[in-house]
Order: sequence, then C-alpha cells, then structure tokens
Amino acid sequence: MATGVQHYGLDCEEADFSDKQFVREELERWVLAEELGLDSVWITEHHFTRHSLAPDPLMYLSYLAGRTRRIRLGTQVLVLPWHDPVRVAEQIILLDHVSNGRAIIGFGRGMAPREYRGLRIDQATSRERYDEMLELVVQGLRTGVMEGGELFQQPRVELRPRPSHSFEGRLFGAFGSPSSQQQAGKLGMGQLVTSTLPFPLPPGGFPKDAYLEAWRESQGPDSQPPAPFASSVVVVDESADRAQEIARQYGGNSLRVGIWHYEQRGRPAFGPMPPMETDEDVERAVDGFVSQIIAGTPDQVLKRLEEVRDQNQPQGLFPQLFFGGMPNDESVRNMRCFAEHCVPEIKSWPAPSSIDVDATESSAVAGGEGSR
Repeated sequence: MATGVQHYGLDCEEADFSDKQFVREELERWVLAEELGLDSVWITEHHFTRHSLAPDPLMYLSYLAGRTRRIRLGTQVLVLPWHDPVRVAEQIILLDHVSNGRAIIGFGRGMAPREYRGLRIDQATSRERYDEMLELVVQGLRTGVMEGGELFQQPRVELRPRPSHSFEGRLFGAFGSPSSQQQAGKLGMGQLVTSTLPFPLPPGGFPKDAYLEAWRESQGPDSQPPAPFASSVVVVDESADRAQEIARQYGGNSLRVGIWHYEQRGRPAFGPMPPMETDEDVERAVDGFVSQIIAGTPDQVLKRLEEVRDQNQPQGLFPQLFFGGMPNDESVRNMRCFAEHCVPEIKSWPAPSSIDVDATESSAVAGGEGSR
C-alpha cells in the first residue's frame, strides 16, 4: 500500500511564527517526505486566513516537481468553483509535464463562506459551477480539448501542451453529498476519504451507494472504481502519553481555527455536524475531533490504521503529520517516527493501485507523441 503526507496548513491562528517561516519550513518538509520514502504529498486549497496558507496548490506542487524525482504530487483538494476551467486544466497538464506524470488530482466544491465572499463568487451557485467545471476540466484532461457548458459557454479550444500521460485512475473527488458522489461516479473518478472529523463516522464510513450506482451506470455494470486514498491525522511517538498530549494540544488548535475559518460558531447542528452555539459545544466538538486523531506508539498507530484500511480498502494512506501550529522540530520528529516505524509495515499491506504511469525516474519535461 502506498503512503504519503497531507498538507493542511498552519492550522492555528496564534502560532508563534510568521507566514514566511511556515511556508519555507513546509516546503522543506515536503522534500523530506521523499527522502523518508513516502510515496506522495497532498496539498489543500484555502484562502485568506492562517487556517491553511495554501492559496495555490498547483504552484506549490510545481515547485516540488523541480525539487523531487519520485514522489507523487496530489491536490486534496483543488476547489473548482473558485477557478476558470480552461486555466485549471492548462495548469494541471503543465504540472503533469514538468513532473513527468506524477500528478494526482483531487477536486472539491469548498464550503467556507468567507472564501466565496473574498473571491467574489456567489456560494449559492457553487453546485452548478462545480458540476459544470468538473465535466469541462475532466474532458480537457482526457482529450486535450475543451468546449461546452451552459454556465461557462466555453468555445472549443485545444489545450497546449497536450496531455502526455493518461489521467485515467489519477482523478479523484472529495465529497459527502449524494449529488457530488453521483457526479464523480458518472465521470469515472475515484474517492478521497478521511477518518478524522469532529463527529463520529457512521458504521462502514459514509454511504457510497449513489457513487457506485452512477459509476456502474456510466462505466459498465461489471467495472470497479479505483480504490480510494484515505487521510487521517496521525501522531507517532515512543511514548503513548506524549503522543496523546500532542494530539490534544495541536488537534484542539486545529479544530478551533477550523470552526472560526468556516464561520461555524453560533450555528445549530446541521447534518452530521454537531452544534457550535456555545463554548461547551465547541469543546465537545474538540473532544470528538481529538478522539479520532490516531495517536500513540507505532504499534498503536498501526493497529488503528489497520481499522482505516479495513473500513475503506484504500490504495494509499496519506496522514496529516503537521497540524495546529505544531513547531517544525515536532513535525519533523513525527514524520521521521512515522516513516521509520510505520511505513515499512503499511507498504507490506496488499492494495490495488489505479496509478500505472511509471514516473519515478525524472522530473524533466515529458516527451512523447502527445507533446508534439
């Protein structure tokens, strides 16, 4: 089974270091991930607060393409309603060229009102924008041509450079609603899932019936979707008590800034989300989130990751090893402990892979028939 690392960002409003320091340290942690034998780096997209400091995941990944040779470069996720479909497809294709086919692209819809306001996009249109953009972008990545759409009314254009590696098996969606599941299944995309949330997951994880039904209707009744990639927040230490202390301190920071960033404070319960109307509600949510962080000794962490594996049957795990304003030395310690004590065992777990392109030898621009 493949292993990786997820960037979620500074994730703490009160962290005692500058944005510049965080960005520089985070870049070096991603390069370190390859040196430690991890298989992928996944970068999110967020705007306007210290919740993430990742307004452009494709730019980060292009930088990493030049600093690394082997590691896969993933978005978790690229929020489509905030972008133009042609520009997104062009940027993804170019990233795939400069990394020699190492891109894995996860798409999402985004849900933070402050980000929609700041980007001057009506959040009420997010579903319409996401559905149409996803179809256009996937069309462009698979064919090198884009046209159509009622909202964007995109005239036919050729995307240059053309795609030089197939994106089959490398396109994924993060979704919770049945409509998003249906769209991903219809377009033949895989899933990105997480096991660390401020509310209990239902038995067996999120329902996937809508996704599987749409997949089989569009891809064939006997076809199987790619195995998902799964993320969790993880702390590994020789001392279980120390790991739990780190999870409590920095996990609490992480959820509190997330509640603020998403403007959840003062809201009643909604769907699976618990109420956030009082300080007590917030702290209960923090307790729930921290309880789902996988923290402990290597053996304890591996046991809980086995549960994630058994529930989701993923092709890869990409834990979040920095969160909540964790100091760099603590994050590097966590990465090294995970890589040394957990990764060899995880890599021994059998798992199917949807990613067949051999893009581990060079970060040079890919040649080939499609690039002419």
